[in-house]
Amino acid sequence: MGKEVHVNNHEMDVVGHLTELRNRIIITLIFFALFFLVGFLFVEDIYSFFISDTEIDLIVISPSEIIWIYFRMAGLVALTGIIPVLAYEVWAFVKPGLTKRERKISLLYIPFLFLLFLGGLVFGYTVFVKLIFPFILSLSEGMFEVMLTVDRYFKFLFRITVPFAILFELPIVAMFLTTLGILTPDYMKRIRKYAYFVLIVLCTMLTPPDLFLPIIVSLPLILLYEVSIQLSKLVWAKKQEQHEEFLERESI
Repeated sequence: MGKEVHVNNHEMDVVGHLTELRNRIIITLIFFALFFLVGFLFVEDIYSFFISDTEIDLIVISPSEIIWIYFRMAGLVALTGIIPVLAYEVWAFVKPGLTKRERKISLLYIPFLFLLFLGGLVFGYTVFVKLIFPFILSLSEGMFEVMLTVDRYFKFLFRITVPFAILFELPIVAMFLTTLGILTPDYMKRIRKYAYFVLIVLCTMLTPPDLFLPIIVSLPLILLYEVSIQLSKLVWAKKQEQHEEFLERESI
């Protein structure tokens, strides 16, 4: 009888967690739709910003490209705006498993997560405008007349900027996972050389086939990884200190 009650309570806990997860996903999707609508209303301004540094004229060859550029611009706004909402929903979901102090500290990660994402977008856009795009255009000098469609240009632009924005989240993600006890600074040190290799490979995939450009672009990301290790150290040390204090209180 006692075993049956325990099983039923366990099933109720699982159902409760799944229900909460579903509700948080629904909330996130609602906010995504709202940010998407906001982005849709300001597509012209966003478009003007992105082409302000472009020296060539972009063309449209089909009506569908006009529609898709609206969806891409609005999607970028929605993706950026949803970062703090998604982070909060994840935090709220795991909050019951955190201590009071861990809840306060991890909650402070959310605005920095948003700012780092913006910083990654700015970095990716700068790399694209100052390094990648001029390099590609230089290859066509004296050979081709460059005519770019809006669809192909922005598809290429977002393929560069969005991955950099995601990679810039590394320090906060490392701190949060360290807070949860999933990641440790020692583990990050052990896989350091593999992490460097992956970052360089990613930069090679995102940048033109040049000998030095991937290495130059990967340097800020490698620096971010080192910063992530140091931040993870701080969080881990505080976590260990709290654990020792708890053991001392229990032994009294």
